[in-house]
Amino acid sequence: MSNKHISKEHEKYLKGVKRKKYTILITQITLLIIGLMFWEVAARFNWIDTFLTSYPSGIWRLFVEYMKNGDLFYHVGISVFETVVGFVAGTLLGVLIAIGLWWSDFWAKVLDPYLVVLNSLPKTALAPIIIIWVGAGYSGIIVTAITVSIVITIMNMFVSFISVDEDKIKLLQTFGATKFQILQKVVLPYSIPAMISTLKVNIGLSWVGVIVGEFLVSKAGIGYLIVYGGQVFKLDLVMMSVFILAIISALMYKGISLLEDKYMKWQD
Repeated sequence: MSNKHISKEHEKYLKGVKRKKYTILITQITLLIIGLMFWEVAARFNWIDTFLTSYPSGIWRLFVEYMKNGDLFYHVGISVFETVVGFVAGTLLGVLIAIGLWWSDFWAKVLDPYLVVLNSLPKTALAPIIIIWVGAGYSGIIVTAITVSIVITIMNMFVSFISVDEDKIKLLQTFGATKFQILQKVVLPYSIPAMISTLKVNIGLSWVGVIVGEFLVSKAGIGYLIVYGGQVFKLDLVMMSVFILAIISALMYKGISLLEDKYMKWQD
């Protein structure tokens, strides 16, 4: 729709919405800057013990040092690779299993209690067993990430699949549609919002699996830096790793949010 067809009231409303978004963003950035400044000032005036809490300028110096010698790219690259592989594999496997459960009502009822039990288990506590079974290294860490995210993917997507309007399914069946056609034309399109929400959740879960795996066996990665920094009481390294982890996770989450926005615009 061109701007010529937008009324003045609608245009004023759109400007107000855009202004509100900018105000929220500026406020968020301002709060972050104020928090970092207060942290730095507290460290400078010895209000806090920098040995335990570190401080922004110290973290920044360490960040620049790791950037120059290339260690930062090496460790971050390994963790991102493990997370992306675990995230993609866990999501795809979860969706495929959910489709299988939707396809077969018999197996859905048989496996329902097992899924409930698996979902209630603390997957991170099972990480040592998983790594022993699969092996130390990238494979064990990736499988841990998959294990953490796959169950919640199955449950979320299966609930979305069975929530499709029965009247639409019956209508297609009366026209002779096969089960695959119903899945393709109705069930999967209906479940796209649930899939996007699941992707958002899986980003955090995949990072949890990777970091826990790196805590246990890795000799490289963000989790390794956190463990190493804690062992040698180098809190600058620990805090730098946590900040990097937070930034990368936020960027991945933002990527899924942009995908969601594009889908919503296309749907409209």
